[in-house]
Amino acid sequence: MTSRALQHRRLHNLLLIQKLLSLRDASSPFTLVLDSVEQSAGPLVRRFIQSAKASKTDVVFVSYETLKPPEGVTAFVKARRKDPEAVKKEIEKVVASERRTLLILDTLYPLTTSPHPFSLPSFLSSLLSSSPNTSLLAIYHTDIPSPSPSPSSNSSTPYQYYPTPLPLLHYLATTLLTPHSFPHLLAAKRAREKSTPAPLFGVEEGREGILVGIGANDKTGYVIEMEYRRKSGRGVEEWFFLEYEGKGGEGIVLLEDREEWRGIVEREEEGHLREEGTFELGLTGKQRGEREGVVLPYFDAQKGEGGEGGRILYDMGVEDDFDEEEDEI
Repeated sequence: MTSRALQHRRLHNLLLIQKLLSLRDASSPFTLVLDSVEQSAGPLVRRFIQSAKASKTDVVFVSYETLKPPEGVTAFVKARRKDPEAVKKEIEKVVASERRTLLILDTLYPLTTSPHPFSLPSFLSSLLSSSPNTSLLAIYHTDIPSPSPSPSSNSSTPYQYYPTPLPLLHYLATTLLTPHSFPHLLAAKRAREKSTPAPLFGVEEGREGILVGIGANDKTGYVIEMEYRRKSGRGVEEWFFLEYEGKGGEGIVLLEDREEWRGIVEREEEGHLREEGTFELGLTGKQRGEREGVVLPYFDAQKGEGGEGGRILYDMGVEDDFDEEEDEI
């Protein structure tokens, strides 16, 4: 990819994540956040609330596990141990149809464990259809095991082949946001560049008593893996680094532009070269940019539409030793 195309992708995707956070133009009716104990969705949800407050959008927070209302919410609906229909009626009371509203569900787990014939897709669709100006932000904890369908002796039950909640939510969501711990990704990249097994953190370590790994929920920042689905069906995927204390669209860069991420291997290689030699063998940032912008001859050959077809032409100079016999061969 040329430097111009890289710059276009960088600018486009940064504008897209800012548009999603600021809830402009109803770009994503249903945003699903897939978090874990290693990286909570709390900082990201606070960004959404701050952006909604700045754009004068009402924020309705539906609480299944949150005890106190977060700062900046317009209405706080307590849904713990309540029937989904009762929760829906309480939400309809506080949602104004003429105003833009951000509806936040702090966890979907109680809804995924509701017995049949309750339908999670119908419930979520009804929340969006109650007001055309409503956007839904829901959190799904990936480290909580999904409920398995109860066995039934009657093979003709209509729910026998019903999909599990997570694939169903993946299908319904218009945007998927997955928070990751930045220190954990750095450790995995170091291992990958050295062709060694990636380290495990938290429960995956398999050690008794360890639930959260070192570096989880780091206060400097976190990484967001975004998958945005356009109306045409085409998806946009990107990785971002968000500062922990950032507000709205501030403090957001592409992960590949983060200094620690980009220079982790380069610094190791340059440090090794400096130890081995007496002169500089590494590349500066300007030299790397110029190297990425070089178009090699075989690029034209791959396009198949003009160019020299990948031919390399050589003009002999006065210092070249011309041999007629070799030239004939």
